[in-house]
Amino acid sequence: MLAPLPSPRNAMLYLASQSPRRRELLQQLGIAFRTLDLEVPEQRAAGESPEEYVSRVARDKARAGFALLADASPAVVLGSDTEVVLEGEVFGKPADADQAAAMLRRLSGRSHAVVSAVWGVDALHARCELCVSQVRFAPLDEAVIAAYVATGEPFGKAGAYAIQGRGATLVEHLEGSYSGVMGLPLFETARLLRSFGILAG
Repeated sequence: MLAPLPSPRNAMLYLASQSPRRRELLQQLGIAFRTLDLEVPEQRAAGESPEEYVSRVARDKARAGFALLADASPAVVLGSDTEVVLEGEVFGKPADADQAAAMLRRLSGRSHAVVSAVWGVDALHARCELCVSQVRFAPLDEAVIAAYVATGEPFGKAGAYAIQGRGATLVEHLEGSYSGVMGLPLFETARLLRSFGILAG
């Protein structure tokens, strides 16, 4: 368990994310927060493991978000990233329908990892939580893949599916964090926020 940090009291929480799913998930914790819309480069470096890559992007989001805050008010900024990983390859968001279908074909009937990282940053500290879940897809035929891609749901989603939507019908088994696969692992996020004194308990 993370030891509590001497963070400033009454710090405002910010979520550095454009994702409506992450905002909805964070709301489930029942704490007030504001959002920061920003973009950071998401390019995996040579020799960087999937876990290192996801963690770095989440950290960069948190640090970029904190840099946007001009006032001197105490603040904690959360940054998060989630990626689908199959045999060491990171699946990003599909650029078009063909790419979405290709991703789903590769995931069909197989297990893959979903790696989610959350970083918390304040004026003095930076801390990380990492969550890795295992998802197994049922075998998907071409008709199922085409019908799912036609819904438009795969676009903007890592690995070309959304477990909280129609993509749930593709998932045969999940071992790990449902919210982590969605984009923000709530157990780990709550533990991180407790260490910053943002969440009680």
